[in-house]
Amino acid sequence: MYDGSGLPCLTTAAGLLPPDPDSFFLHHRRPQPAFSDAVLGLTGYAEKKKGQFRQIEAASLAVPLIISFSSSFVIALGRMPKQDERFSCFTSGLFAGPAVIESRGDSACIQVDFTPTGASRFFGVPMSELAARMIPLDEILGLSAHRLRDRLEEEPDWDRRLDLVEALVYRRLLERPAADRKSSMAVARIMAGHGTVPISMIAAELDCSRKHLNDVFQRELGVAPKTYARMVRFHRVRRLAITGERSWADIALECGFSDQAHMSRDFLAFSGETPSGWKRRTG
Repeated sequence: MYDGSGLPCLTTAAGLLPPDPDSFFLHHRRPQPAFSDAVLGLTGYAEKKKGQFRQIEAASLAVPLIISFSSSFVIALGRMPKQDERFSCFTSGLFAGPAVIESRGDSACIQVDFTPTGASRFFGVPMSELAARMIPLDEILGLSAHRLRDRLEEEPDWDRRLDLVEALVYRRLLERPAADRKSSMAVARIMAGHGTVPISMIAAELDCSRKHLNDVFQRELGVAPKTYARMVRFHRVRRLAITGERSWADIALECGFSDQAHMSRDFLAFSGETPSGWKRRTG
């Protein structure tokens, strides 16, 4: 699977390593402009080398919809999975920690990455019901999930597969109302401020109490606004570390952490790796 960040990793005897690009296939598609507030992108994913693989994906700001039409994945949130924790077609709400994903090298799926508010609109339930959980799609979409899976398995062309999934996604989004305005505005403000704007300030800007904003945000996104802001800040740390030669101390300061140790604690909590370990692995 793919976490949308371009930075998954594999566990091997040599430690955590980037996946071999020859071991899997990715086919991306951007969302139609009219749905870009709800959908971040669609990805076709297929593994090409048999073997036992374990991916560790950092906490994501996207909510994935996975429709697998080959071998299932073994997945757990924040810990090593058990072999009976198998999922083929599923979703999972926001989770403030890493996901561990195992496969056999022959998995294939379509993944839709939703914004948290877009996911709430698509699934038609508060994201508080999906947060930090693995949910089989048939519990939400019923028989339509099985029918779509069968059609994807029968269709050999990846563009046509993405067309089929797009049709379902956009149809459901058109049938459902947009997210609560306050939660959408709060998300935009947190993103614009890179996770550093105090939640009390955002609540004041939206003319509501911090408690009210927290309740609305938790219902619509599944996590508290402060947790979401910490996740946004973590992703900025990784972007800055990739794009420049700044020290970790400088990055911590620029991202609003009290010190480098504070940044390192958040980094470990959200990714399962220390900043220095992650940097060595990704180069």
